[in-house]
Amino acid sequence: MCTGKCALCVGTGLYPLAVISIICNIILFFPGWDVKYAQNQQITEEVKYMGGLVGGGILVLIPAFHIHLTGKQGCCANRCGMFLSILFAAVGVAGALYSFVVAMMGLINGPYCKQYYIMWGTPFKNQEESYLKDHSRWGTCTEPKNVVEFNVGLFSTLLVTSALQLILCATQMINGLFGCLCGTCKEKGPL
Repeated sequence: MCTGKCALCVGTGLYPLAVISIICNIILFFPGWDVKYAQNQQITEEVKYMGGLVGGGILVLIPAFHIHLTGKQGCCANRCGMFLSILFAAVGVAGALYSFVVAMMGLINGPYCKQYYIMWGTPFKNQEESYLKDHSRWGTCTEPKNVVEFNVGLFSTLLVTSALQLILCATQMINGLFGCLCGTCKEKGPL
């Protein structure tokens, strides 16, 4: 496969992943599908870091445009474009890593919720045993309704999405290096 076609595939693959990251992060602002928790600042701390919106979203979407355009004609036909795709892919790697770390921390610390109808807090933070393995402890959070499942599902989606973004951007860095050093493929006509 030519380096330009590979860039086209990578860029095209990054678009839906970036959109999924943005949507997941926006949805995380509305636990229990209610705006009152966002208005009262009663949302999980990691949601405020906007790993899916900024990291897996914007910082991956911008490189995706350039990488896609690099391979738009099937071959980009210049080494400078491939070199720039390495730099843009590095930005994508940084964004994907940021999203990955924030999602991981969101899963480890657990949701911000009302505990046993009494007080608000993060009941699963800094505990030896992970709440992810013990579903019986999920009842600790009484409000917003099903917030543990809500956070686990969305942060897990962000984790997988950012891991795929990381793989694709790292692949483009290697592809761009080959395109920059070895040249891009061009179909040679008859002599």
